[in-house]
Amino acid sequence: MKIYTKTGDEGTTGLFGGSRVQKNNIRIESYGTVDELNAYIGLIKDQEISQDVKKSLLKIQHDLFTLGAMLATPPEKETLKNGNERLNIPKIDAASIVFLENEIDQMETTLPQMTHFILPGGHTTVSFCHIARCVCRRAERLTVALHEEEPFNHTILMYLNRLSDYLFVLARKLSQDLSIAEIKWIPEKL
Repeated sequence: MKIYTKTGDEGTTGLFGGSRVQKNNIRIESYGTVDELNAYIGLIKDQEISQDVKKSLLKIQHDLFTLGAMLATPPEKETLKNGNERLNIPKIDAASIVFLENEIDQMETTLPQMTHFILPGGHTTVSFCHIARCVCRRAERLTVALHEEEPFNHTILMYLNRLSDYLFVLARKLSQDLSIAEIKWIPEKL
């Protein structure tokens, strides 16, 4: 399989199911941003962090590929026919959301209660988490816009919302693990 097909040279790309759309289509922006998020999660996973966190991040990367495939598939094409057999596109389900919630709950048991907003930073690894969280929020905004145009499985929106929460809590947990003080946002008085 060649990496270049030349089919996108005119500014279009193919979706699962065979239809073609412009590369700036909201569907492409949505799953492209999920792909960008997955790359940042890989960057976090490549840091000097615990094997347990790396294992969780690897699962999340697999889930994001599944989520991207869901976004790359117009709802009417979710079950494709290949000859006489049907190919079902994999789906993110409630179990993936519960996984994130359990991870968040587990990390929060060791964290101090938040009393202020927290500024991103303090350590490169923590900053990578905050960048990934921001990209996740952008992916969520784009998928909400897509959902308004072409409704799809609502679990995608729930997953992205929970993942941004996970990334925020992970940033706090990594600050603790790395003995880095959280930078509190304290508004200046006028």
